[in-house]
Amino acid sequence: MTHWTVARGMCAGVAVIAALTLGMFAPPRAQACGGFFCNSSQPVNQAAERIIFSQNPDGTVTAVIQIQYSGPSENFAWMLPVAGNPEVQVSSNAAFDRLQGASNPFYQLNTRFEGTCRSDDFTFSTGAPRGGAFSDAGAPAAPEDGDVMVVDSGSVGPYDYVVLSVDPSSPDATTAAIEWLQANGFDVNEFGADRLRPYLMSGMNLLTFRLSKGNDAGSIRPVMINFGSGVPSIPIRPTAVAANDDMGVMVWVLGAHRAVPVNYMSLEINEALLNWLQPNLNYNDVIIRAANEAGGQGFVTEQAGPALPFADTILQSYERDFWSMTRSQTWTNREGELLSQTVGSFGQLDGMRDVITETVPLPAGVTLDQLVSCVGCYYDYSDTDIAGFEPGAFLAAVATNVIEPMERTRQLFEAHPYVTRFYTTMSADEMTKDPVFDFNPDLADYSNQHMADRIIECSPSIRQADAPWRVEIGNGMVVRGTGTTWPFTVGDDGMPANQIVRRVGTTGTGEIVTDNTSGILATLEAHNASVPRPGRTDGGLCSIAPAASTEATAFGVVLGALGIAFAMRRRRRRS
Repeated sequence: MTHWTVARGMCAGVAVIAALTLGMFAPPRAQACGGFFCNSSQPVNQAAERIIFSQNPDGTVTAVIQIQYSGPSENFAWMLPVAGNPEVQVSSNAAFDRLQGASNPFYQLNTRFEGTCRSDDFTFSTGAPRGGAFSDAGAPAAPEDGDVMVVDSGSVGPYDYVVLSVDPSSPDATTAAIEWLQANGFDVNEFGADRLRPYLMSGMNLLTFRLSKGNDAGSIRPVMINFGSGVPSIPIRPTAVAANDDMGVMVWVLGAHRAVPVNYMSLEINEALLNWLQPNLNYNDVIIRAANEAGGQGFVTEQAGPALPFADTILQSYERDFWSMTRSQTWTNREGELLSQTVGSFGQLDGMRDVITETVPLPAGVTLDQLVSCVGCYYDYSDTDIAGFEPGAFLAAVATNVIEPMERTRQLFEAHPYVTRFYTTMSADEMTKDPVFDFNPDLADYSNQHMADRIIECSPSIRQADAPWRVEIGNGMVVRGTGTTWPFTVGDDGMPANQIVRRVGTTGTGEIVTDNTSGILATLEAHNASVPRPGRTDGGLCSIAPAASTEATAFGVVLGALGIAFAMRRRRRRS
Protein backbone atom coordinates (compact mmCIF):
# COMPACT_ATOMS: atom_id res chain seq x y z
CA MET A 1 0.00 0.00 0.00
CA THR A 2 1.33 3.42 -0.95
CA HIS A 3 1.62 5.97 1.83
CA TRP A 4 2.71 9.52 2.19
CA THR A 5 2.49 11.85 5.12
CA VAL A 6 3.56 15.21 6.41
CA ALA A 7 5.32 15.25 9.76
CA ARG A 8 4.59 18.61 11.27
CA GLY A 9 6.39 20.29 14.11
CA MET A 10 9.74 18.62 13.49
CA CYS A 11 11.42 21.95 14.25
CA ALA A 12 10.38 25.48 15.03
CA GLY A 13 9.92 26.24 11.36
CA VAL A 14 8.72 22.91 10.00
CA ALA A 15 6.54 22.98 6.89
CA VAL A 16 2.98 21.67 6.73
CA ILE A 17 0.44 20.85 4.08
CA ALA A 18 -1.14 24.17 3.17
CA ALA A 19 -4.14 25.63 4.90
CA LEU A 20 -5.27 28.45 2.61
CA THR A 21 -8.46 30.48 3.03
CA LEU A 22 -10.02 30.96 -0.38
CA GLY A 23 -12.29 33.86 0.24
CA MET A 24 -10.94 35.53 -2.88
CA PHE A 25 -12.06 32.72 -5.18
CA ALA A 26 -15.56 32.44 -6.61
CA PRO A 27 -17.03 35.23 -4.46
CA PRO A 28 -20.76 35.43 -3.77
CA ARG A 29 -22.59 37.04 -6.66
CA ALA A 30 -23.77 40.56 -5.91
CA GLN A 31 -27.49 40.86 -6.61
CA ALA A 32 -28.91 44.03 -8.13
CA CYS A 33 -32.48 43.51 -6.93
CA GLY A 34 -34.30 45.15 -4.04
CA GLY A 35 -32.96 43.16 -1.14
CA PHE A 36 -33.20 40.07 0.99
CA PHE A 37 -35.84 38.28 -1.01
CA CYS A 38 -33.82 38.05 -4.21
CA ASN A 39 -32.55 34.69 -5.35
CA SER A 40 -29.07 34.01 -4.02
CA SER A 41 -26.22 31.79 -5.19
CA GLN A 42 -23.23 31.26 -2.93
CA PRO A 43 -20.21 28.99 -3.23
CA VAL A 44 -18.89 27.66 0.06
CA ASN A 45 -15.22 28.38 0.68
CA GLN A 46 -13.24 26.40 3.22
CA ALA A 47 -9.79 26.60 4.70
CA ALA A 48 -8.13 23.23 4.36
CA GLU A 49 -4.97 21.26 3.81
CA ARG A 50 -5.22 20.12 0.20
CA ILE A 51 -4.12 16.97 -1.59
CA ILE A 52 -4.77 15.48 -5.05
CA PHE A 53 -4.47 11.70 -5.39
CA SER A 54 -4.34 9.91 -8.72
CA GLN A 55 -4.79 6.14 -8.98
CA ASN A 56 -3.07 5.58 -12.32
CA PRO A 57 -4.05 2.87 -14.84
CA ASP A 58 -0.77 1.02 -14.25
CA GLY A 59 -1.56 0.72 -10.53
CA THR A 60 0.84 3.44 -9.38
CA VAL A 61 -0.27 6.41 -7.29
CA THR A 62 0.51 10.10 -7.79
CA ALA A 63 0.03 12.62 -4.99
CA VAL A 64 0.08 16.40 -5.35
CA ILE A 65 0.57 17.93 -1.91
CA GLN A 66 0.35 21.58 -1.01
CA ILE A 67 2.77 23.01 1.55
CA GLN A 68 2.43 26.03 3.79
CA TYR A 69 5.32 27.45 5.75
CA SER A 70 6.04 30.62 7.67
CA GLY A 71 9.42 31.30 9.19
CA PRO A 72 13.04 31.79 8.23
CA SER A 73 14.12 30.03 5.05
CA GLU A 74 16.99 28.32 6.81
CA ASN A 75 14.53 26.60 9.19
CA PHE A 76 12.46 25.01 6.46
CA ALA A 77 12.31 21.21 6.63
CA TRP A 78 9.54 18.92 5.39
CA MET A 79 9.55 15.20 6.13
CA LEU A 80 7.36 12.53 4.54
CA PRO A 81 7.48 8.78 5.16
CA VAL A 82 7.21 7.14 1.73
CA ALA A 83 7.27 3.69 0.20
CA GLY A 84 10.26 3.04 -2.05
CA ASN A 85 11.95 5.79 -4.06
CA PRO A 86 9.27 8.09 -5.51
CA GLU A 87 9.74 10.47 -8.43
CA VAL A 88 9.56 14.09 -7.23
CA GLN A 89 8.40 17.12 -9.26
CA VAL A 90 6.80 20.47 -8.46
CA SER A 91 3.23 21.61 -9.02
CA SER A 92 1.51 24.96 -8.56
CA ASN A 93 -0.51 26.67 -5.85
CA ALA A 94 -2.56 28.25 -8.63
CA ALA A 95 -3.66 24.78 -9.72
CA PHE A 96 -5.11 24.11 -6.27
CA ASP A 97 -6.74 27.52 -6.09
CA ARG A 98 -8.44 27.09 -9.46
CA LEU A 99 -9.48 23.51 -8.74
CA GLN A 100 -11.04 24.36 -5.40
CA GLY A 101 -12.85 27.37 -6.85
CA ALA A 102 -14.40 25.16 -9.54
CA SER A 103 -15.39 22.28 -7.24
CA ASN A 104 -16.58 24.14 -4.13
CA PRO A 105 -20.07 23.22 -2.92
CA PHE A 106 -22.50 25.75 -4.36
CA TYR A 107 -25.85 26.57 -2.78
CA GLN A 108 -28.60 28.38 -4.65
CA LEU A 109 -31.80 29.59 -3.02
CA ASN A 110 -34.59 30.42 -5.48
CA THR A 111 -37.34 32.68 -4.19
CA ARG A 112 -40.98 33.05 -5.18
CA PHE A 113 -44.05 34.64 -3.56
CA GLU A 114 -47.47 33.49 -2.49
CA GLY A 115 -50.02 36.27 -2.14
CA THR A 116 -49.26 39.98 -1.97
CA CYS A 117 -47.39 41.72 0.82
CA ARG A 118 -47.93 45.24 2.06
CA SER A 119 -45.98 47.53 -0.26
CA ASP A 120 -45.06 50.42 2.02
CA ASP A 121 -41.48 49.30 2.63
CA PHE A 122 -38.90 48.32 0.04
CA THR A 123 -35.71 48.84 2.03
CA PHE A 124 -34.83 45.26 2.78
CA SER A 125 -31.33 44.08 3.61
CA THR A 126 -29.84 41.07 1.93
CA GLY A 127 -27.73 40.16 4.94
CA ALA A 128 -25.38 38.56 2.41
CA PRO A 129 -21.68 39.23 1.99
CA ARG A 130 -20.70 41.38 -0.99
CA GLY A 131 -18.70 40.82 -3.83
CA GLY A 132 -7.71 34.13 1.61
CA ALA A 133 21.26 28.05 8.23
CA PHE A 134 21.44 25.06 6.00
CA SER A 135 24.53 23.66 4.40
CA ASP A 136 25.80 25.34 1.25
CA ALA A 137 26.56 21.92 -0.19
CA GLY A 138 24.54 20.64 -3.13
CA ALA A 139 23.69 16.96 -2.81
CA PRO A 140 23.77 15.58 0.74
CA ALA A 141 26.88 13.73 1.80
CA ALA A 142 27.00 9.96 2.13
CA PRO A 143 26.07 8.58 5.55
CA GLU A 144 28.80 7.84 8.02
CA ASP A 145 27.22 4.73 9.51
CA GLY A 146 25.35 1.65 8.35
CA ASP A 147 21.98 2.57 9.88
CA VAL A 148 21.15 5.23 7.26
CA MET A 149 21.52 4.95 3.49
CA VAL A 150 20.87 7.60 0.82
CA VAL A 151 18.42 6.09 -1.70
CA ASP A 152 18.13 9.24 -3.81
CA SER A 153 18.84 12.97 -3.69
CA GLY A 154 18.43 15.94 -5.97
CA SER A 155 16.87 19.34 -6.55
CA VAL A 156 13.47 20.25 -7.93
CA GLY A 157 11.92 23.71 -8.10
CA PRO A 158 12.99 25.62 -4.98
CA TYR A 159 13.93 22.47 -3.06
CA ASP A 160 16.82 20.15 -2.33
CA TYR A 161 15.61 16.72 -1.27
CA VAL A 162 16.91 13.41 -0.05
CA VAL A 163 15.34 9.96 0.32
CA LEU A 164 16.78 8.02 3.24
CA SER A 165 16.49 4.34 4.04
CA VAL A 166 17.07 3.30 7.63
CA ASP A 167 17.74 -0.09 9.11
CA PRO A 168 14.53 -1.11 10.92
CA SER A 169 16.57 -3.36 13.21
CA SER A 170 18.70 -0.49 14.50
CA PRO A 171 18.10 0.54 18.14
CA ASP A 172 16.34 3.72 17.01
CA ALA A 173 15.99 4.16 13.27
CA THR A 174 14.18 7.50 13.62
CA THR A 175 16.91 9.07 15.74
CA ALA A 176 19.55 7.82 13.30
CA ALA A 177 17.73 9.44 10.38
CA ILE A 178 17.25 12.74 12.18
CA GLU A 179 20.89 12.86 13.26
CA TRP A 180 21.96 12.22 9.66
CA LEU A 181 19.73 15.05 8.40
CA GLN A 182 21.07 17.44 11.03
CA ALA A 183 24.66 16.59 10.07
CA ASN A 184 23.84 17.36 6.42
CA GLY A 185 22.26 20.76 6.84
CA PHE A 186 18.55 19.90 7.29
CA ASP A 187 17.06 21.83 10.21
CA VAL A 188 15.11 19.04 11.90
CA ASN A 189 14.96 17.81 15.47
CA GLU A 190 13.48 15.02 17.56
CA PHE A 191 10.13 16.75 17.98
CA GLY A 192 7.49 14.35 16.62
CA ALA A 193 9.90 11.44 16.21
CA ASP A 194 7.49 9.13 18.01
CA ARG A 195 4.94 9.72 15.26
CA LEU A 196 7.41 8.88 12.51
CA ARG A 197 8.87 5.81 14.20
CA PRO A 198 6.10 3.29 13.26
CA TYR A 199 6.46 4.13 9.57
CA LEU A 200 10.24 3.82 9.50
CA MET A 201 10.21 0.67 11.59
CA SER A 202 7.83 -0.88 9.06
CA GLY A 203 10.41 -0.39 6.32
CA MET A 204 9.26 2.89 4.80
CA ASN A 205 11.79 5.48 3.67
CA LEU A 206 12.01 9.14 4.69
CA LEU A 207 11.72 11.89 2.04
CA THR A 208 12.94 15.24 3.36
CA PHE A 209 12.97 18.66 1.67
CA ARG A 210 14.80 21.91 2.34
CA LEU A 211 14.92 25.15 0.40
CA SER A 212 17.82 25.39 -2.02
CA LYS A 213 20.37 28.13 -1.51
CA GLY A 214 19.00 31.48 -2.66
CA ASN A 215 15.32 30.55 -2.28
CA ASP A 216 13.16 32.07 0.42
CA ALA A 217 9.91 31.01 2.04
CA GLY A 218 7.96 32.79 -0.69
CA SER A 219 9.22 30.22 -3.19
CA ILE A 220 7.47 27.29 -1.51
CA ARG A 221 5.08 25.47 -3.81
CA PRO A 222 3.26 22.10 -3.97
CA VAL A 223 5.12 18.93 -4.88
CA MET A 224 4.01 16.08 -7.11
CA ILE A 225 5.19 12.66 -5.97
CA ASN A 226 4.86 9.53 -8.11
CA PHE A 227 4.82 6.33 -6.05
CA GLY A 228 4.81 2.67 -6.86
CA SER A 229 1.69 0.51 -6.86
CA GLY A 230 -0.90 0.80 -4.11
CA VAL A 231 -4.00 2.78 -3.16
CA PRO A 232 -4.16 6.39 -1.98
CA SER A 233 -3.63 6.70 1.76
CA ILE A 234 -2.89 9.56 4.15
CA PRO A 235 -0.75 8.58 7.13
CA ILE A 236 -2.36 11.23 9.28
CA ARG A 237 -0.79 10.24 12.58
CA PRO A 238 2.41 12.31 12.26
CA THR A 239 0.28 15.37 11.48
CA ALA A 240 -1.12 15.23 15.01
CA VAL A 241 2.19 16.55 16.35
CA ALA A 242 1.22 20.14 15.58
CA ALA A 243 -2.34 19.95 14.23
CA ASN A 244 -4.80 22.71 14.99
CA ASP A 245 -8.15 21.76 16.43
CA ASP A 246 -10.66 20.88 13.72
CA MET A 247 -8.04 21.14 10.98
CA GLY A 248 -9.62 21.00 7.54
CA VAL A 249 -8.49 18.29 5.12
CA MET A 250 -9.58 18.45 1.47
CA VAL A 251 -8.82 15.59 -0.91
CA TRP A 252 -9.46 15.02 -4.60
CA VAL A 253 -9.15 11.37 -5.70
CA LEU A 254 -8.81 10.59 -9.42
CA GLY A 255 -9.50 7.14 -10.80
CA ALA A 256 -11.81 4.98 -12.86
CA HIS A 257 -14.82 5.35 -10.56
CA ARG A 258 -16.14 7.28 -7.60
CA ALA A 259 -13.82 7.02 -4.60
CA VAL A 260 -14.77 6.17 -1.02
CA PRO A 261 -12.89 6.37 2.30
CA VAL A 262 -12.98 2.64 2.93
CA ASN A 263 -11.84 2.74 6.56
CA TYR A 264 -13.54 6.04 7.49
CA MET A 265 -17.24 6.80 7.62
CA SER A 266 -19.06 8.45 4.71
CA LEU A 267 -21.06 11.38 6.08
CA GLU A 268 -24.26 12.83 4.60
CA ILE A 269 -24.94 16.15 6.29
CA ASN A 270 -28.27 17.38 7.64
CA GLU A 271 -29.11 20.11 5.12
CA ALA A 272 -31.80 21.54 7.37
CA LEU A 273 -29.01 22.62 9.74
CA LEU A 274 -27.20 24.45 6.96
CA ASN A 275 -28.02 28.17 6.80
CA TRP A 276 -29.44 28.35 3.29
CA LEU A 277 -29.80 32.12 3.57
CA GLN A 278 -26.03 32.50 3.96
CA PRO A 279 -24.35 29.08 3.72
CA ASN A 280 -20.87 30.56 4.05
CA LEU A 281 -21.71 31.46 7.64
CA ASN A 282 -22.08 27.96 9.03
CA TYR A 283 -21.12 25.35 6.41
CA ASN A 284 -17.76 24.68 8.02
CA ASP A 285 -19.35 24.55 11.47
CA VAL A 286 -21.75 21.90 10.18
CA ILE A 287 -18.85 19.86 8.78
CA ILE A 288 -16.89 20.18 12.03
CA ARG A 289 -19.90 18.95 13.99
CA ALA A 290 -20.54 16.13 11.49
CA ALA A 291 -16.92 14.98 11.70
CA ASN A 292 -16.96 15.16 15.50
CA GLU A 293 -20.13 13.06 15.59
CA ALA A 294 -18.14 10.42 13.69
CA GLY A 295 -15.20 10.63 16.10
CA GLY A 296 -13.18 12.71 13.65
CA GLN A 297 -13.00 9.76 11.28
CA GLY A 298 -15.45 10.49 8.52
CA PHE A 299 -15.44 12.35 5.20
CA VAL A 300 -18.18 14.32 3.46
CA THR A 301 -18.32 13.76 -0.29
CA GLU A 302 -18.66 17.23 -1.81
CA GLN A 303 -18.49 16.35 -5.51
CA ALA A 304 -18.15 13.24 -7.63
CA GLY A 305 -18.26 13.06 -11.39
CA PRO A 306 -16.27 13.36 -14.63
CA ALA A 307 -12.75 14.68 -14.17
CA LEU A 308 -12.19 16.16 -17.63
CA PRO A 309 -14.12 19.45 -17.07
CA PHE A 310 -11.66 20.35 -14.29
CA ALA A 311 -8.64 19.95 -16.57
CA ASP A 312 -9.42 23.18 -18.37
CA THR A 313 -9.97 24.89 -15.03
CA ILE A 314 -6.41 24.16 -13.91
CA LEU A 315 -4.68 25.32 -17.09
CA GLN A 316 -7.17 26.87 -19.44
CA SER A 317 -7.24 26.15 -23.15
CA TYR A 318 -6.64 29.75 -24.14
CA GLU A 319 -3.54 29.78 -21.90
CA ARG A 320 -2.20 26.66 -23.58
CA ASP A 321 -2.90 28.14 -27.02
CA PHE A 322 -1.20 31.39 -26.10
CA TRP A 323 1.83 29.56 -24.78
CA SER A 324 2.07 27.36 -27.88
CA MET A 325 1.91 30.43 -30.11
CA THR A 326 4.49 32.24 -27.97
CA ARG A 327 7.01 29.40 -28.09
CA SER A 328 6.65 28.99 -31.85
CA GLN A 329 7.65 32.57 -32.69
CA THR A 330 11.01 34.26 -33.16
CA TRP A 331 11.51 37.05 -30.64
CA THR A 332 14.78 38.58 -31.78
CA ASN A 333 14.41 42.37 -31.63
CA ARG A 334 10.97 41.87 -30.02
CA GLU A 335 12.14 41.38 -26.46
CA GLY A 336 9.89 44.01 -24.93
CA GLU A 337 6.83 42.49 -26.59
CA LEU A 338 7.78 39.03 -25.36
CA LEU A 339 8.19 40.19 -21.76
CA SER A 340 5.00 42.24 -21.74
CA GLN A 341 2.87 39.45 -23.16
CA THR A 342 4.31 36.54 -21.19
CA VAL A 343 4.59 38.18 -17.77
CA GLY A 344 1.24 39.87 -18.30
CA SER A 345 -0.39 36.49 -18.97
CA PHE A 346 1.41 34.25 -16.46
CA GLY A 347 2.88 36.66 -13.93
CA GLN A 348 0.63 35.44 -11.09
CA LEU A 349 1.48 31.76 -11.51
CA ASP A 350 4.01 29.95 -9.33
CA GLY A 351 7.57 30.16 -10.61
CA MET A 352 7.33 33.36 -12.66
CA ARG A 353 9.14 35.42 -10.05
CA ASP A 354 11.98 32.89 -10.09
CA VAL A 355 12.11 33.08 -13.89
CA ILE A 356 12.37 36.86 -13.83
CA THR A 357 15.04 36.76 -11.16
CA GLU A 358 17.12 34.33 -13.23
CA THR A 359 16.65 35.68 -16.77
CA VAL A 360 15.41 39.30 -16.79
CA PRO A 361 17.68 42.24 -15.90
CA LEU A 362 16.04 44.64 -13.48
CA PRO A 363 16.11 48.27 -14.62
CA ALA A 364 18.01 50.59 -12.32
CA GLY A 365 16.05 51.41 -9.19
CA VAL A 366 13.25 48.90 -9.96
CA THR A 367 12.41 46.08 -7.55
CA LEU A 368 11.25 42.60 -8.51
CA ASP A 369 7.76 43.31 -7.12
CA GLN A 370 7.49 46.45 -9.23
CA LEU A 371 8.54 44.68 -12.39
CA VAL A 372 6.19 41.73 -11.86
CA SER A 373 3.22 43.98 -11.13
CA CYS A 374 3.77 46.15 -14.20
CA VAL A 375 6.32 44.81 -16.63
CA GLY A 376 4.95 47.11 -19.31
CA CYS A 377 5.88 50.10 -17.17
CA TYR A 378 9.57 49.29 -17.68
CA TYR A 379 9.75 47.12 -20.79
CA ASP A 380 7.21 47.89 -23.47
CA TYR A 381 6.54 46.66 -26.98
CA SER A 382 8.99 49.13 -28.49
CA ASP A 383 12.02 47.66 -26.67
CA THR A 384 13.94 45.76 -29.35
CA ASP A 385 17.25 45.08 -27.66
CA ILE A 386 17.33 44.58 -23.89
CA ALA A 387 20.90 44.22 -22.71
CA GLY A 388 21.48 40.95 -20.89
CA PHE A 389 18.13 39.42 -21.89
CA GLU A 390 18.07 36.21 -23.92
CA PRO A 391 14.58 35.27 -25.23
CA GLY A 392 15.44 31.58 -25.61
CA ALA A 393 16.64 31.23 -22.03
CA PHE A 394 13.61 33.14 -20.78
CA LEU A 395 11.14 30.89 -22.65
CA ALA A 396 12.89 27.73 -21.48
CA ALA A 397 12.72 28.92 -17.87
CA VAL A 398 9.02 29.78 -18.19
CA ALA A 399 8.33 26.32 -19.60
CA THR A 400 10.20 24.51 -16.81
CA ASN A 401 9.12 26.61 -13.84
CA VAL A 402 5.66 27.91 -14.75
CA ILE A 403 3.83 26.09 -17.53
CA GLU A 404 4.92 22.46 -17.18
CA PRO A 405 3.98 22.16 -13.46
CA MET A 406 0.47 23.41 -14.30
CA GLU A 407 0.36 21.14 -17.35
CA ARG A 408 1.33 18.06 -15.33
CA THR A 409 -1.48 18.68 -12.88
CA ARG A 410 -3.94 19.29 -15.70
CA GLN A 411 -2.91 16.02 -17.36
CA LEU A 412 -3.88 14.07 -14.26
CA PHE A 413 -7.47 15.19 -14.84
CA GLU A 414 -7.25 14.42 -18.56
CA ALA A 415 -5.93 10.91 -17.90
CA HIS A 416 -8.68 9.78 -15.50
CA PRO A 417 -12.41 9.52 -16.13
CA TYR A 418 -13.56 10.35 -12.61
CA VAL A 419 -12.77 12.63 -9.67
CA THR A 420 -14.21 12.63 -6.15
CA ARG A 421 -13.74 15.52 -3.74
CA PHE A 422 -13.81 14.90 0.01
CA TYR A 423 -13.73 17.24 2.97
CA THR A 424 -13.45 16.73 6.70
CA THR A 425 -11.96 18.24 9.82
CA MET A 426 -9.79 16.54 12.45
CA SER A 427 -8.17 17.36 15.75
CA ALA A 428 -4.94 15.84 17.02
CA ASP A 429 -6.63 13.33 19.33
CA GLU A 430 -8.70 12.03 16.41
CA MET A 431 -5.69 11.31 14.16
CA THR A 432 -5.29 7.69 15.20
CA LYS A 433 -6.10 5.93 11.92
CA ASP A 434 -4.72 6.62 8.45
CA PRO A 435 -7.54 7.19 5.95
CA VAL A 436 -7.42 4.92 2.88
CA PHE A 437 -9.32 5.61 -0.36
CA ASP A 438 -10.52 3.04 -2.86
CA PHE A 439 -13.10 2.95 -5.65
CA ASN A 440 -16.73 1.86 -5.88
CA PRO A 441 -18.27 1.51 -9.37
CA ASP A 442 -21.78 1.10 -7.92
CA LEU A 443 -22.09 4.66 -6.63
CA ALA A 444 -23.71 7.43 -8.68
CA ASP A 445 -22.36 10.90 -9.41
CA TYR A 446 -22.75 13.54 -6.71
CA SER A 447 -23.19 17.19 -7.71
CA ASN A 448 -21.64 20.10 -5.86
CA GLN A 449 -24.63 22.20 -6.96
CA HIS A 450 -27.42 22.33 -4.37
CA MET A 451 -30.83 23.97 -4.90
CA ALA A 452 -33.66 24.95 -2.58
CA ASP A 453 -36.84 27.01 -3.01
CA ARG A 454 -37.92 29.73 -0.61
CA ILE A 455 -41.59 30.68 -0.70
CA ILE A 456 -42.52 34.01 0.87
CA GLU A 457 -46.03 33.74 2.36
CA CYS A 458 -47.42 37.21 1.83
CA SER A 459 -50.60 38.92 2.93
CA PRO A 460 -51.71 42.58 2.62
CA SER A 461 -51.40 43.06 6.38
CA ILE A 462 -47.63 42.42 6.62
CA ARG A 463 -44.54 43.84 5.05
CA GLN A 464 -42.42 41.66 2.80
CA ALA A 465 -39.51 41.82 5.26
CA ASP A 466 -41.72 40.51 8.07
CA ALA A 467 -43.50 37.83 6.08
CA PRO A 468 -42.99 34.21 7.09
CA TRP A 469 -41.30 31.93 4.61
CA ARG A 470 -40.66 28.28 4.04
CA VAL A 471 -37.59 26.75 2.43
CA GLU A 472 -38.16 23.52 0.53
CA ILE A 473 -34.85 21.64 0.39
CA GLY A 474 -34.09 19.23 -2.43
CA ASN A 475 -34.23 16.24 -0.08
CA GLY A 476 -37.89 16.93 0.68
CA MET A 477 -37.40 18.64 4.05
CA VAL A 478 -39.15 21.95 4.74
CA VAL A 479 -37.87 24.64 7.11
CA ARG A 480 -40.09 27.55 8.13
CA GLY A 481 -38.87 30.90 9.40
CA THR A 482 -39.19 34.68 9.34
CA GLY A 483 -36.85 37.57 8.63
CA THR A 484 -33.18 37.06 7.83
CA THR A 485 -32.23 34.54 10.54
CA TRP A 486 -31.99 30.79 9.95
CA PRO A 487 -33.94 29.10 12.74
CA PHE A 488 -31.33 26.45 13.62
CA THR A 489 -27.75 26.73 14.79
CA VAL A 490 -25.06 24.08 15.13
CA GLY A 491 -25.48 22.44 18.52
CA ASP A 492 -29.27 22.78 18.76
CA ASP A 493 -30.97 19.83 20.44
CA GLY A 494 -32.59 17.46 17.99
CA MET A 495 -30.58 18.74 15.01
CA PRO A 496 -27.53 16.53 14.46
CA ALA A 497 -25.09 17.55 11.75
CA ASN A 498 -25.26 14.14 10.08
CA GLN A 499 -28.47 12.89 8.55
CA ILE A 500 -26.92 9.58 7.47
CA VAL A 501 -23.62 7.95 8.42
CA ARG A 502 -22.54 5.02 6.24
CA ARG A 503 -19.74 2.52 6.10
CA VAL A 504 -19.04 2.11 2.38
CA GLY A 505 -16.74 -0.38 0.70
CA THR A 506 -15.80 -1.09 -2.88
CA THR A 507 -19.25 -2.42 -3.88
CA GLY A 508 -22.84 -1.50 -3.14
CA THR A 509 -24.21 1.56 -1.39
CA GLY A 510 -22.81 0.68 2.01
CA GLU A 511 -24.15 -0.10 5.46
CA ILE A 512 -26.12 2.58 7.28
CA VAL A 513 -24.51 3.02 10.69
CA THR A 514 -26.64 5.97 11.84
CA ASP A 515 -29.90 7.32 10.42
CA ASN A 516 -31.08 10.54 12.06
CA THR A 517 -33.81 11.25 9.51
CA SER A 518 -36.83 10.56 11.73
CA GLY A 519 -35.48 12.66 14.59
CA ILE A 520 -34.67 15.55 12.25
CA LEU A 521 -38.17 15.42 10.75
CA ALA A 522 -39.74 15.41 14.21
CA THR A 523 -37.71 18.47 15.20
CA LEU A 524 -38.70 20.22 11.98
CA GLU A 525 -42.37 19.43 12.50
CA ALA A 526 -42.33 20.86 16.03
CA HIS A 527 -40.46 23.96 14.92
CA ASN A 528 -42.55 24.59 11.80
CA ALA A 529 -45.76 24.38 13.85
CA SER A 530 -44.53 27.31 15.95
CA VAL A 531 -43.92 29.71 13.07
CA PRO A 532 -46.85 32.13 12.42
CA ARG A 533 -48.52 32.15 9.04
CA PRO A 534 -50.49 34.91 7.32
CA GLY A 535 -53.82 35.51 9.08
CA ARG A 536 -52.90 33.39 12.10
CA THR A 537 -53.10 34.70 15.62
CA ASP A 538 -52.39 31.61 17.68
CA GLY A 539 -48.97 30.71 16.28
CA GLY A 540 -50.24 27.18 15.61
CA LEU A 541 -50.54 25.17 12.49
CA CYS A 542 -53.67 26.57 10.81
CA SER A 543 -55.64 29.39 12.42
CA ILE A 544 -59.28 28.20 12.83
CA ALA A 545 -61.75 30.74 14.26
CA PRO A 546 -64.41 29.74 16.86
CA ALA A 547 -67.53 28.12 15.43
CA ALA A 548 -69.85 31.04 16.16
CA SER A 549 -67.59 33.50 14.40
CA THR A 550 -67.20 31.16 11.46
CA GLU A 551 -70.95 30.75 11.08
CA ALA A 552 -71.53 34.49 11.40
CA THR A 553 -68.93 35.21 8.76
CA ALA A 554 -70.38 32.61 6.39
CA PHE A 555 -73.94 33.91 6.97
CA GLY A 556 -72.79 37.43 6.28
CA VAL A 557 -71.24 36.38 3.00
CA VAL A 558 -74.44 34.58 1.98
CA LEU A 559 -76.59 37.62 2.86
CA GLY A 560 -74.23 39.86 0.92
CA ALA A 561 -74.53 37.69 -2.15
CA LEU A 562 -78.34 37.52 -1.85
CA GLY A 563 -78.49 41.29 -1.42
CA ILE A 564 -76.49 41.85 -4.60
CA ALA A 565 -78.65 39.38 -6.53
CA PHE A 566 -81.87 41.00 -5.19
CA ALA A 567 -80.69 44.46 -6.16
CA MET A 568 -79.79 43.30 -9.66
CA ARG A 569 -83.16 41.61 -9.99
CA ARG A 570 -85.04 44.72 -8.96
CA ARG A 571 -82.98 46.81 -11.39
CA ARG A 572 -83.87 44.53 -14.28
CA ARG A 573 -87.58 44.69 -13.44
CA ARG A 574 -87.54 48.47 -13.44
CA SER A 575 -85.96 48.53 -16.82
